Amino acid sequence: MTKTIDQLDLKILHVLKANSKSSMNQISKKLLIPITTAHNRIKKLEKTGIIKNYTIILNNKKLGKDLCAFILIKIDYTALKSKNLSQQEVAMRLKSREEVEDAALITGLKDIILKIRAHNIDELNNFITKDLRNFAGVKSTETMIVLDELN
Repeated sequence: MTKTIDQLDLKILHVLKANSKSSMNQISKKLLIPITTAHNRIKKLEKTGIIKNYTIILNNKKLGKDLCAFILIKIDYTALKSKNLSQQEVAMRLKSREEVEDAALITGLKDIILKIRAHNIDELNNFITKDLRNFAGVKSTETMIVLDELN
């Protein structure tokens, strides 16, 4: 069991979450702590698995992927059994698709939610009607197009 993180750890995580490229010098100045303290704390957070990865946030509009949508998926469990697949395997296969930014198993009337990025409505339509609805184990879909992302 890992030691509980304290307020300083939370402040460091907040700084890194805002900009994972922050240098040790920037972190120490922002939080008014020695560089060695910042370094040691971050190494501890990495070692304990609290920090899993450093990543980037893409500007999808500049990449031409202006359209964002969430797709709720209902799974056909009979079809999954016949193909010897699990719900998790379906979600992982879908997540590996280029259009899929994120995938999660959910509770409620639907089983999986996908976050999709597309260049336009035609690309989204093709993904849903030609790919997703013909995907093994997918019973039905419900699409919600994002009007505005709050970043």
